Amino acid sequence: QVQVAESGGGSVQAGGSLRLSCVASGDVTERRCWAWFRQAPGKEREGVAWIYSSDGSTAYFDSVKGRFTISRDNAKNTTYLQMNDLKPEDTGMYFCAARPPKIGCGWSLYRDWGQGTQVTVSS
Repeated sequence: QVQVAESGGGSVQAGGSLRLSCVASGDVTERRCWAWFRQAPGKEREGVAWIYSSDGSTAYFDSVKGRFTISRDNAKNTTYLQMNDLKPEDTGMYFCAARPPKIGCGWSLYRDWGQGTQVTVSS
């Protein structure tokens, strides 16, 4: 089993930055796809970014391109999300998730989820 725990959320004014961390424990050998999702109150969960830990390839949703960066430290079993130029619409609960790769990673079929960390951006 793989356990996932997020941290680093908080409250920040628009234009500020936060760095989220996702620490995994257990056997992550087949968990080579790592992703961040977010969900605002009353809204559907949406993907933010994913990374393939083997080759470092990444993808981002259009809403965060150019502002967010996902990275992975395989030795520490930790996935990061650097969030810059935060906007009020970035507010939500951020979740880290993992899955084995198929053809690339993508946005679905993630198996292991953390409890989430809250990000609040005020105008």
